[in-house]
Amino acid sequence: MYWRRAALAGTRLARGGNRSGGAAFRMGNSMSSSLGKPAAPPVNQIQETISDNCVVIFSKTSCSYCTMAKKLFHDINVTCKVVELDTLEYGSQFQDALYRMTGERTVPRIFVNGTFIGGATDTHRLHEEGKLLPLVRQCYLKKSNANFSDSKMPVIQSDNA
Repeated sequence: MYWRRAALAGTRLARGGNRSGGAAFRMGNSMSSSLGKPAAPPVNQIQETISDNCVVIFSKTSCSYCTMAKKLFHDINVTCKVVELDTLEYGSQFQDALYRMTGERTVPRIFVNGTFIGGATDTHRLHEEGKLLPLVRQCYLKKSNANFSDSKMPVIQSDNA
């Protein structure tokens, strides 16, 4: 009974989260249309999203730490894939899968270059230590080498440049 209520609540959030017809995230980020479909197990969908994107933030729209993490990437001009779990019909199942993958249920859950780097505080610490941008650059270089014919590699700017 509890699961059914949670699933119904998730359905209402997913349908009512954004009435403008646009995406349910901010700062020009994108969210995979394949996420939220029950056809594949959540872990598979999460892993596919992580492997297809250099930076992925699993977030909730009402979370201040999530907002802080998204703002950090926005401020350093890094495009990231943001998945707002509270707008997905199966968001709680994705959060359960992220718990099994990372050992924590809290959001944000941030992945860079296919690797879980932590939450907002961990990400800010990496940035302050000068380690975040090299991780992001490494991913873009790897992806550009795999698709060397595509000359649309994003420009990543640092405050130190």
